[in-house]
Amino acid sequence: MKYENVVMGTFVRRHNRFVAEVIINGSLETVHVKNTGRMGELLFPDAKVALTCSDNPNRKTKYDLISVYKESLGWVNIDSQAPNKVVGEWLATKDYTFIKPEYKYGDSRLDFYMEKGEEKYLMEVKGCTLEINGIGYFPDAPSERAVRHVKELLHAKKQGYHCILAFVIAMPNVSVVRPNMSTHPAFGEVLEEALRNGVDVWYLTCQITPDSICII
Repeated sequence: MKYENVVMGTFVRRHNRFVAEVIINGSLETVHVKNTGRMGELLFPDAKVALTCSDNPNRKTKYDLISVYKESLGWVNIDSQAPNKVVGEWLATKDYTFIKPEYKYGDSRLDFYMEKGEEKYLMEVKGCTLEINGIGYFPDAPSERAVRHVKELLHAKKQGYHCILAFVIAMPNVSVVRPNMSTHPAFGEVLEEALRNGVDVWYLTCQITPDSICII
């Protein structure tokens, strides 16, 4: 997955979950943050950031913030839409005979439904951007939605589906993700239940540059 019209900037501050200020080419710009997570360990004053520039004149903000450089780690992709896109590209290279994104199951819409012959698969994708001492943690803020999705995978597993929870690790040199028990213990509990009941957990490592992300 490669971005177009990428520019570099210096982070100043975040107004709220969606809006921040960044210095781009010497000018202070209001930009859209493509991730509602907290990201306090990434988005701090003077951090180097990468943004895409939109040519849509009707947008409120001209720029989207997509990547942040963490001195101890490297470039971290914070675009919340990127994990599903890179997984879609990656799945297309595998031997599934049918792939459908945004699949309605139960009370949720899971990220991918796949088939391989007569076998049926359901996959939910989660992006991980929180790193502590070389380990990834999810979520970085409470996520009832994530808990609900894992419960749907548990139910589907009992119905005979192959079920997968895939963590897209959107940062370099991190290969495993643990539940963030201090932030949302309920997710850790349901993840443990899922593992006990045969839901597969995949850790998808990525190559990250300021303007690209791909699963390796």
